[in-house]
Amino acid sequence: MKRIFLFLATNMAIIVVLSISLRLLGVERILDEQGVGLDLKSLLIFAAVFGFGGSFISLAISKWMAKRTTGAKVIEQPSNEVERWLVQTVQRQAERAGIGMPEVAIFPSPAPNAFATGMSRNKSLVAVSSGLLQNMDKDEVEAVLGHEVAHVANGDMVTLTLIQGVVNTFVIFLSRVIGHTVDRVVFKNERGHGIAFWITTIIAEIVLGILASIIVMWFSRQREFRADAGGASLAGRQKMIAALERLKQGSAPAELPDQLAAFGIAGGIGQGLKKLFMSHPPLEERIEALRRAE
Repeated sequence: MKRIFLFLATNMAIIVVLSISLRLLGVERILDEQGVGLDLKSLLIFAAVFGFGGSFISLAISKWMAKRTTGAKVIEQPSNEVERWLVQTVQRQAERAGIGMPEVAIFPSPAPNAFATGMSRNKSLVAVSSGLLQNMDKDEVEAVLGHEVAHVANGDMVTLTLIQGVVNTFVIFLSRVIGHTVDRVVFKNERGHGIAFWITTIIAEIVLGILASIIVMWFSRQREFRADAGGASLAGRQKMIAALERLKQGSAPAELPDQLAAFGIAGGIGQGLKKLFMSHPPLEERIEALRRAE
């Protein structure tokens, strides 16, 4: 439920900031001048600015935020054999995947995890935890790196940002249409907007926000299967299966900041309704998918 809360909190923060900005600039025109009906075209533009604004800002600063929040240190000049091997492996995989060389980093955590982020295929960051390097052999680490490079090559960061922007837009748009309808039809308010509009809009935004999270997380889970297949192509299918098996047998993956959680090598464990809000499929399903593809 933490991710749902953060999604809604972020959405509301974006609405407040952009609403004030647009009002000061005189471009917030949701209602027509008489206050009788909604100008749906203006409302859609308004919702799109809000919906995509926060997503693209987050994408633009994703590498900077990742380094700040995880303590990841980029390997500028390898200081030992492990760092040298990491950089060489990522470079080789990036060349095979047809992308620009990502920055390679290590972040401090005793638990195994890795992530990739960045605003484009040619300006990305691939990072692994110190715990992953200590708990996996070279073949397994190579597979994890291939998984993350595949995320970059597939353009997953941009794709997920676009999906998030689209669903955010419709959450904002539909919640205001619902609020307007309730205000006019149920409470018979004929001019301007009353308290019913604002209360209904907030409730609708919460409900639609939860549904939007389900959609985004479904896309995220499909993306993990593709990244596993990409990792298998870059490092070898058996290495990828072995890496996922090691994650399954070991301790829980290192916690990542929420904005990076969807890009880690593994997510949490959930049953029942909780599975709908998971960014990653269960490791058993990912392993089985790779075995079926053999």
